Amino acid sequence: MSENVRLLQITDPHLFGDPNGRLRGVNTLASLQRVLEHALSHRRALDAVLCTGDIVNDEPAGYAHFECLTADIGVPVLCLPGNHDDARALRAALNHEPFQVGGHADLGRWRLVLLDSSVPGRASGHLAAAELRRLREAIESTDRHVMVGLHHQPVPMSSRWLDTLGLDNAEELLAITDMHANVRAISWGHVHQCFDSHRRGVRLLATPSTGAQFQPLASEFAIDSRPPAYRLLNLRADGTLTTELVWVEAAGALGEPLAVA
Repeated sequence: MSENVRLLQITDPHLFGDPNGRLRGVNTLASLQRVLEHALSHRRALDAVLCTGDIVNDEPAGYAHFECLTADIGVPVLCLPGNHDDARALRAALNHEPFQVGGHADLGRWRLVLLDSSVPGRASGHLAAAELRRLREAIESTDRHVMVGLHHQPVPMSSRWLDTLGLDNAEELLAITDMHANVRAISWGHVHQCFDSHRRGVRLLATPSTGAQFQPLASEFAIDSRPPAYRLLNLRADGTLTTELVWVEAAGALGEPLAVA
């Protein structure tokens, strides 16, 4: 097995069936394409792509665009549903290689566990008992380091409106991760902003959208002026990780290195 795992995380593309579809002033398909072009031209040595939900904006026809942009990258594309996805339609659309929806994936000395926190008709999230059981089994059945991916945030974002739309049974998730020393990181989407913290030795990470962002620390819903972004993660064989958040400007990009674990 290779020493390190190089992971590209993208999230919340919010694609439409119409390739010209716009959300909060952003052509979401063109923005995702620009993000991927930048990521692949600047960081070629990838082992997998992780997309943490809201691939489409309530329009399953958008999955075809996502497939077109990511199928030929040459690495596994690991996906999970968000609140704007139709989980069944997502699985049906991407039920072939290189895509994987849900389950877990073993890469080098790491296991990535992909959870479904989506609830039809709700913006907030919930992990069903079966998902929690699957998480526990995935952690306990391996000696690899574990990174957990889901859509909804399991910790407060210090944003009054956004904190009402997180994972409503986060304490059940965290109770499981607290019990297992091989859990190294939890990463999510949904919040359209950056977050980087630790909890009991576990790295907690949120990644901004490939489209428009939400204003951090806002009491009411507000759009931020920051551009689209993606996250690179270097998952090391010893269980530590480094990560870099890259903001993709319209005519270039600004890389923002983040702290080393």
